[in-house]
Amino acid sequence: MGKLGRMGLGNRAGNEAENGLSRRGFLMAAVGTGVMFGFPAARAAQQFAAPGLPGDGAFEPTIWCAIAPDGTITVNIIRAEMGQHVGTALARIIADEMNADWNHVKINYVDSDPKWGLMVTGGSWSVWMTWDVFRQAGAAARLALTEAGAGLLGVPAAQCTTRDGMVIAGSKSIGYGDIVARAHPTRSFTPDEMAKLPLKPASERHLIGNETLKALDIPAKTNGTAIYGIDAKVEGMVYARPKMPPTRYGSRVRSVDDSAARAVKGYQRYLVIQDPSEVVQGWVVAIADTYSAAIRAADLLKVDWAPGETVNVSEKDVIDHGRAQIDRKDGGVMVFDDKGVDSTFAAAASTFSQDYTCASVLHYQLEPTNALAFEKDGIFEIHAGNQWQSLILPTLAKALDRPEKSIVLRSYLLGGGFGRRLNGDYMIPAALASKALGKPVKLILTRSDDMQFDSFRSPSIQRIRVAFDGQKAITAMEYHASAGWPTQVMAAAFMSKGVDGKPYDPFAIAGGDHWYEVGPLRVRALSNDLANRTFRPGWLRSVSPGWVSWGLESSWDEIAHIQGKDPVQFRLEHLTGAGRNKGEAPDSTGGALRQAAVVRRVAEKAGWGRPMPKDTALGIATTFGQERGMPTWIACCAEVHVDRATGIVRCRKLTIVVDAGTIVDPDGARAQTEGAALWGLSMALFEGSEIVGGLPRDRNLNTYTPLRIADVPEMEIEFLPSTEKPTGLGEPGTTVVAPAIGNAIFNAVGVRMRHLPIRPADVLRALKEKGASAA
Repeated sequence: MGKLGRMGLGNRAGNEAENGLSRRGFLMAAVGTGVMFGFPAARAAQQFAAPGLPGDGAFEPTIWCAIAPDGTITVNIIRAEMGQHVGTALARIIADEMNADWNHVKINYVDSDPKWGLMVTGGSWSVWMTWDVFRQAGAAARLALTEAGAGLLGVPAAQCTTRDGMVIAGSKSIGYGDIVARAHPTRSFTPDEMAKLPLKPASERHLIGNETLKALDIPAKTNGTAIYGIDAKVEGMVYARPKMPPTRYGSRVRSVDDSAARAVKGYQRYLVIQDPSEVVQGWVVAIADTYSAAIRAADLLKVDWAPGETVNVSEKDVIDHGRAQIDRKDGGVMVFDDKGVDSTFAAAASTFSQDYTCASVLHYQLEPTNALAFEKDGIFEIHAGNQWQSLILPTLAKALDRPEKSIVLRSYLLGGGFGRRLNGDYMIPAALASKALGKPVKLILTRSDDMQFDSFRSPSIQRIRVAFDGQKAITAMEYHASAGWPTQVMAAAFMSKGVDGKPYDPFAIAGGDHWYEVGPLRVRALSNDLANRTFRPGWLRSVSPGWVSWGLESSWDEIAHIQGKDPVQFRLEHLTGAGRNKGEAPDSTGGALRQAAVVRRVAEKAGWGRPMPKDTALGIATTFGQERGMPTWIACCAEVHVDRATGIVRCRKLTIVVDAGTIVDPDGARAQTEGAALWGLSMALFEGSEIVGGLPRDRNLNTYTPLRIADVPEMEIEFLPSTEKPTGLGEPGTTVVAPAIGNAIFNAVGVRMRHLPIRPADVLRALKEKGASAA
């Protein structure tokens, strides 16, 4: 084992969310009291007095914003910035409601102070969850400034209006900064008081939906002053790089030989990580003066491991295990289970049944995971880009054996997140190494390290069964899905309860509870325990719709063609908006009728039904983003060409129509939808890995081949006008592209693809089988 220290081993995944919080409780608290997902300031580790923040004399009517005597309005953001310009979108909400001058607005990404409550950025929740709270906070600021300004102007507050950061009474006016400097207002508001304040009607908004405003974070990102986690430094720190074990769980270090590593200039020592939280198992880290030395030294460490039990598990094993789970019919959790499903199937004139599968998908974000950890003045500080501070904090407390209140996360801009940094596992070895050495440790994973133990999207299998009467009308439907459950593994307190009272991972089945009218519906979620034991399943941009929409919308198209019906009209006939599909205010007002509207519009825009060249066709798909509780209605029409000689599928155009309610930041909304759709295209035709020997086969972008620029199609995106509450836009665009492409392939050459990604070899095989059957 060596004499230079060991820091712990475990043999199972830890529960990172034993904090007494239910997911429902979290969402209700978040919407009702302003608890939101957040992240700390993006600044260098040695500079915590960020320039431009309010100092003495600033007025803070709520915790969400401050007005300085010079007129600067600082909006506090507790959401992670990973390229989506979330700070700009959220600042628009509060600044609009307070009638601020946008030129004086700044954003501050806060650290993990307990006052912010639960901090998490994911699920496309940011704008949806912040909308009510920030509108109320803006109204509170406007009211307090109006009252104080009226006093300075010598008029009743009722005679004043506000505009562009000024309080106005007839020909007299005074700016917000001057009000703060001269009146020194002190009024504050509780969440209950804010909830009762009158809010502006949509017709009076001037920042929300404004096409001309630019994102506030663009200058720093383009002039090189933006600071990412990988940039964080402090005096006296050393670098660390991990040596990864052969399995995610259960690996045990037998011995370490660092004789070759000692020849590397700057190498100091190695550490065997012992993690009481049991999240990091069997890791060995090389410690060095520089990161380049740590990289070389880690490569030269010779570690003898006893691997965990999943060392021989393959992708096929996981899929086959899921198929067997579905076949058994007696396991899993019932998310929906209407009366009459079984009897209706028994009486059916005919039935449809089909399986659909998806491969493992990696995050491969541009910035590999990293963390800087050290103790200072009794506080253990961890500096990193992170999406879910509240999830990793209890785990860090367990790993370090110290109170959670003595740990502070200082988060940074993320060079890509996409769900990978919802899992903060990379912070643990940095913290434990720092604790052992008594000095700051900056741990950085190489891309291959990161991809080896990425919390990747689980391989999955779905089965859709539909019953028909004698007139081919749908009379009942069953939907079953088996996959690894990230929420079960990492955040069990956020599991939902099925109709049978059992817990299930909502992010591994969301979308199965669709808005189509199908008669009695059964939705069954199955946790693939082999997947959960083999790797650490993670959330990935549209994690559940990444497979759910593929199966549902592919099957819906199959059924339409079997019945000889137009796929667009077939969908519209079943989006009736009746019963449970009528929607509820304020989050799903209009229900399935709004989904029908995006289907109609996308068909019109794309020219559905027009003649197409040989082996070229349109395909359609529609969904509602991720959750029934906050649906983003979206439809996609994909134009593809299939080369029968090579099997290569080229997507020529994507036409997408979205109803996400009020569009707060139009430029950001379009960029989010474009990026999401392109990732959906990437996962449809190019991107996917495979589990080999218990680990992902691909370790870098030489073999893991996402969408390239040459394959980017023409894109046309439209947002339907709406004044409804805004919903999510970070993920819905990924959900509809793959099934639209699969359906277009069938329309072009008559073969059905039922596995993602769709490789040329798979298309050729299907064409060959079709030709053989026709002969």
